[in-house]
Amino acid sequence: MSVLVYIENWNGKFKKSTYELVSYGKRIAAGLGGELSIISIGNVDETELKKLGAYGAGKVLSANTDMALDDKAYAALIAEVANKSNASVVVMANNSTGKALAPRVAVKLNAGLVSGVNGLPLSYQPFVVSKKAFSGKSLLQAEITSGKKVITLSQNTAGVEEFPGDVTVEPVDVSAVSGSVKVLSSDVQTGTILLTEAEIVVSGGRGMRGPENWKPLEELAEVLGAATACSRPVSDEGWRPHHEHVGQTGKVIAPNLYFALGISGAIQHLAGVSSSKVIVAVNKDAEAPIFTAADYGIVGDLQEILPKMTEAFRKFKANA
Repeated sequence: MSVLVYIENWNGKFKKSTYELVSYGKRIAAGLGGELSIISIGNVDETELKKLGAYGAGKVLSANTDMALDDKAYAALIAEVANKSNASVVVMANNSTGKALAPRVAVKLNAGLVSGVNGLPLSYQPFVVSKKAFSGKSLLQAEITSGKKVITLSQNTAGVEEFPGDVTVEPVDVSAVSGSVKVLSSDVQTGTILLTEAEIVVSGGRGMRGPENWKPLEELAEVLGAATACSRPVSDEGWRPHHEHVGQTGKVIAPNLYFALGISGAIQHLAGVSSSKVIVAVNKDAEAPIFTAADYGIVGDLQEILPKMTEAFRKFKANA
């Protein structure tokens, strides 16, 4: 049984999440006693593709094309490659792209689908995977009984593991696949750390009291090399841009360290950040729900605590 992993590129480059996905696929292939193949769609240099060999990719199938992301066309291509490589398991990232593609691919392959898997299969015979349910309050074990299976992996849940070895890059014919999406213009966010890729996230809520009080939070993020985020009420009020909104209706993230500053901790917010490895909360309300989810908590006034935290981290880094 072989495993096929679909990977994305960002302007021809791969990120940490890509390597996590590849090494995750390698471990599943080993558990099934099969081979791992990678399908890459887009213009990616062969040198970049060969980097995947360090994480277990024995074969990389490169669909070198300028075609814009088109769910229908991409899904058709991935399904075609899965059939040709006799893949029993197809793996994608549980991000906006994966969520759009996985159902289409599953239908084309007549495969069972589980999204948001948070680790390696609990067993291979039968094939059982685990995922969070009920806004992260429970764990669900799902058995996929179909011959072919499609799963999407939640970020920062499986870790990156190296499996150095030889890798071959083979071209994929895309002449029979055409997309209907045309990109007329695009705005690219630069100069900031992407939330979905950040190891550390500093997030603010209504306890920040207004957009004029955000500079201390940004200073803390700068010292830590962190991304900035916010709760939904903050983005709804226009204090911060919507792309910083994390939670059930925003971005779902899983950083190693998450600072919840002035955030009450409603279940909708926790659903988007509960996979964080460590949560640090600061709130003046000792009864705020965020403290039940936090690993460390400080009760007090943010306006007083934030500058002290920033200075403490600055001194620590200077002496490290």
